Amino acid sequence: MDFFEAQARAHQRTKRLVLLFALAVGGTIVTSYLAAVLLLGQAGSRSRDRSDYDEPAAVTQWWDPQIFAGVALGTLAVVGLASLYKWSQLRAGGSAIAELAGGRRLDPHTTDLRERRLLNVVEEMAIASGVPVPAVFVMDDEPALNAFAAGLTTSDAAVAVTRGTFDKLNRDELQGVIAHEFSHILNGDMRLNVKLTAIVFGILVIGVIGRGVLQSFGRVRGGGGKKNDSVAVVFAVGLALMIVGYIGYFFGRLIQAAVSRQREFLADASAVQFTRNPGGIANALRKIGGFAIGSNIDSSHAAEIGHFFFAQSFRSNFGGLWATHPPLDERIRAVDPQWDGRFIDPPEVVDVARESFVAAGFAKKKPAPPPLQPLSPVAAMALAGSFTPERVTDAQQLLDRIPPRLREAARQPGEAAALVYALLIDPVNEEKLFALIGSLAGGDALVRTQEFFPLTSQLPAAARLPLINLTLPVLRNLSDAALGQFARTADALIMADGEVSVFEFMIQKALIRHVVVARQPQAHDSPAIFSFQAVAAEISLVLSVLASASSDDTAAQTAAFAAGAAQLPLLANSLNFAPADAWNFPQLDAALDKLATTSGPIKQRALLAAAHVVSSDGVILATEAELLRAVADTLGCPLPPLHAAA
Repeated sequence: MDFFEAQARAHQRTKRLVLLFALAVGGTIVTSYLAAVLLLGQAGSRSRDRSDYDEPAAVTQWWDPQIFAGVALGTLAVVGLASLYKWSQLRAGGSAIAELAGGRRLDPHTTDLRERRLLNVVEEMAIASGVPVPAVFVMDDEPALNAFAAGLTTSDAAVAVTRGTFDKLNRDELQGVIAHEFSHILNGDMRLNVKLTAIVFGILVIGVIGRGVLQSFGRVRGGGGKKNDSVAVVFAVGLALMIVGYIGYFFGRLIQAAVSRQREFLADASAVQFTRNPGGIANALRKIGGFAIGSNIDSSHAAEIGHFFFAQSFRSNFGGLWATHPPLDERIRAVDPQWDGRFIDPPEVVDVARESFVAAGFAKKKPAPPPLQPLSPVAAMALAGSFTPERVTDAQQLLDRIPPRLREAARQPGEAAALVYALLIDPVNEEKLFALIGSLAGGDALVRTQEFFPLTSQLPAAARLPLINLTLPVLRNLSDAALGQFARTADALIMADGEVSVFEFMIQKALIRHVVVARQPQAHDSPAIFSFQAVAAEISLVLSVLASASSDDTAAQTAAFAAGAAQLPLLANSLNFAPADAWNFPQLDAALDKLATTSGPIKQRALLAAAHVVSSDGVILATEAELLRAVADTLGCPLPPLHAAA
C-alpha cells in the first residue's frame, strides 16, 4: 500500500469513525430521552398522588417532541463542548500529548548512550522517510516496554518511549518499534487517534456529570417532605446521567478499540517492510510477553490515550473488549509465522556502548552496500510516505557525510539558528551577509555562523535539506522572541541580494511550514479541492518553476515542462509553460498553498509530473532531487532522499 492509498484509507476510516460515533451519540440521546420521560412521568405521578388521591394514576407518554428536543440539544451540547475542550488540549501537537503522558523531552546533546541511540534511530528514520525529525521524549517513570507517536501532522509529531524500552531492547528491536511508530506518522493515524480521544471523552463527560450529581446527593440528604422529594429527584437524575453516560462510554470505547486494533497489524507489517528485519519487532513483542510488567503504563492517562501506544498500555476490562491492540501472540505470528510460542524474559541490554561506537565510526562497520541505482519518476513516487532498508542505509551514509560539529550544532538550541544562517550564506556576498547577521542576530550568532560556514559551504547538495531537518525540533522549541529574531534574520539573508533562488525559497517554505506553523494549534486539514481543472494554473506554475531550475536553455526548459505535462492528460489543453520572467515567488507560494489543499489523487499525479520534469534529460542532479523533495514536502507528501548524480 503506497502513501496516497494509505492517506485515502485514513480519510475513509475517519468517515466511518464519525458515523459510528454519531450512532453512539444517537443511542445516548435516545437512552437519555427514555430516562427523562420515565423520571418526569414518575415525578408527575407522585405530585398528583399528593394533591388529589381521587385522580387516576398518571400514564407515561412515551413520545414528547419538546422533551426529546431538549434532551437532544443538551446531550449534543455536553458531548460537543467536552470533545472540543479535549481537542483544544491535544491539538497543540505531539509534544503536548507526550508531556501529558509524563514524557520528558530528550536533551539533544545528551551524554546518555541509550538516549543518543534513540535519537540516532529517530533521525535516521526521519531522513530516510523525508519527514521532519520529530521531537523525542522519554517516560522516565515507566519501567514497562512501550512507545507511542503523537501529533496532528508530520510537522508537529513527537515520539515517546518508556525507560524500560531503553533498558531492555537492543538497537534492532528499538528500530522495529520506532519503524512501527513511523508507520503511524506516515499513514495519517495520529490525527485519527486524537479524534478518537476527543470524542470518547465527550461521551464520558455525561457519566462524569452524573457521578458529580450523585456525590452532591450525599451532601443534601436528610429532612422530610419536599426536601425528601428534591433529594430523590437529585439522586434519580444523577443515577440516570451516570448510567446513560457510562453506557455511551462503554460503546465508545468498543469503537475506539476496534478501530485501533485494525491499524496495529498494518503498522507491524509496515515496520517489517521498512526494516526487512521481522526479528526486530517480533523480539520486541516477545520481550513484552516475557516481561513481568509487560507494556502496562502507570500514568493516569494510559487508558485515555491507550490507542496511541505500541502495545497494550492498560489492563483491558470486559474480557478484552476494550483492548486497543491485538493479542501479542497474534501480532508475533503475523510477522514471524515460525514462532515457537515462547516469550523472552528481557535482560538488561549491554551492547549500547558498542553500538554507539559503531554509529560514531570508532569500530569496524559493515561493508557499505552498493550505490543505489537512479530512480525512475514512477519509482521515486512509489517511495512517497515510506522508506526501505536501502533508504535507511542511505540516510545513515548521508548523515555520516555531515561533519560531526554540524550535527552537534543542529541539536543545540544556541547554535541551530546560526547553522541555518550558514546554509543561507552566498559565498559571493559573504562579508555583507555576515554583517547583516551581526546587526540582526547579535555577535554570538555571527561568531557561530562564521565557524560553521567553511563546513556548510563544502556540504554536498543532497545533505543540505537533511541538515536543516535535524534543526527543526530545536527551532520549534525556541521562545517566541528567539523565533521572531531567527525568522527576521533568515528572511533578510534570503532577500539580501535582491534575488531569491528557487532553493532559497524552498528552504524558507520548509522553515515556515515545520517551525512557525507547527507551533500553532492545528486546524482540520481535509482536502478541499477535488478537481484537476481547479488547479490547472497552479500545476502549470510549479512545473514551469521546476523546468526553469533544471536548465538555462529555453528549449530544454520547454521540453522538460512538456515531459511533465504529458503525465496529466486531463489537463492537456490547460497547461502552459511560463518562463522565469513570467512568474514571481509570491505567486509560487500561493500556488503551493492551494495545491496542498487538493485531494490525494491530484497531489499524486502532480508530483509524478514534477518528477518527469526534473528527470526529462535522463539525469536527476542533486539540486533537482532536493527541489522535488521540497515541493513534495510543501504538499504534505514526504519523499526520502533520492539517488542523484553529484
